[in-house]
Amino acid sequence: MRKMSTRIVLFQQNAAHSLGVIHTDLKTADILNEKGPITAGELAKLTGLTTGTVTALIDRLEQAGFVRREKDPHDGRRVIIVPVKEKQKTIGALYKPLGTMTREVCEAYTPEQLDLINTFLSRMVGVFEQANSAVSGPKPDDGCCKNGRSERHEYE
Repeated sequence: MRKMSTRIVLFQQNAAHSLGVIHTDLKTADILNEKGPITAGELAKLTGLTTGTVTALIDRLEQAGFVRREKDPHDGRRVIIVPVKEKQKTIGALYKPLGTMTREVCEAYTPEQLDLINTFLSRMVGVFEQANSAVSGPKPDDGCCKNGRSERHEYE
């Protein structure tokens, strides 16, 4: 799992670079495509990033054409971050060869085996979501903060 995870991150970094964005921006665009329109606050909760970092991230994604800001139709005070579907096609094109190779690997397995693999991977998504929640955000007295301010942005 660790080897595969590292290779996934490297692939995503290279894909992001080819699109002229950074890894975090590309994965956030992917989250927005998965979740649909959400507020910046909701995005901060999903990613574990600070609201200030998310604002800068959204600015970069908007400048690159991946998202647009729209007023919430139910509450004019709120802004919704909306993924740009046309740009998602560009991302999809990068992942198409990977999808083809994945299908080729899957052909070696029976439907029952694929069901088992799918169940395992789905459960692992939940494991990673729990683990991500546990490590995201500064914790009190953990040495990550100076002068009461988070230093996480240096690594994002």
